[in-house]
Amino acid sequence: MKILHINASARPGRSGTDPRGSHTRRLTHRFVQRWQDARPGDTVTCRDVGQAPPSPVSGDWIAAASTPPERRDAAARARLAESDELVAELIAADVVVIGAPMYNFGVPAQLKAWIDNIVRVGLTFGFDRSRAGEPYWPMLAPGKRLVILAARGDYGYDPGGRLEAMNLVERGIAVPLGYLGLTEVHSVAIEYDEFADERLAASIRDAEARVDDLVARLLPA
Repeated sequence: MKILHINASARPGRSGTDPRGSHTRRLTHRFVQRWQDARPGDTVTCRDVGQAPPSPVSGDWIAAASTPPERRDAAARARLAESDELVAELIAADVVVIGAPMYNFGVPAQLKAWIDNIVRVGLTFGFDRSRAGEPYWPMLAPGKRLVILAARGDYGYDPGGRLEAMNLVERGIAVPLGYLGLTEVHSVAIEYDEFADERLAASIRDAEARVDDLVARLLPA
């Protein structure tokens, strides 16, 4: 199997290991490590958009992506080269693991740039205005899993929580990727980061236990 491991935190290190390290990097590292312990032959592709953000979509990008492949000139192909690489990684993956810290209630800009680069007509979704019924359809192969490992400064963002309506992270990832066909979604989050007390420590312990359980459930029989 192939794992696509994406980190989006602007913090380069991992909490518990590095000063001021990232909680999401801590969780994605744990997920991937547990998976590799169980299946050392599986392939892991690491994409650190937090430290090396993809180029944002521009007018030239839109023009190139909207041009049929056979009509793209060298400049258009060069403009899409990075996006093509990101799309290829996504298409090849069986499990997509995304470390997504909450920045101002939503996903980091560098992760949004990744999403914008992988939503590609003719590659990850189809469109035909003459098609009867729904003109859009997903193009990713079925069976892929999406794992979102998040971190939040406050608490109560989970379903039923006091701030559920303000949580735009999981939806901000699951909605566009679901549009491409990646509809099996699992999520775990650390909360209370800004409180930095025993509640944070307990949330970290709980999240790590949930990550371990999630790996055990997702591993092939």
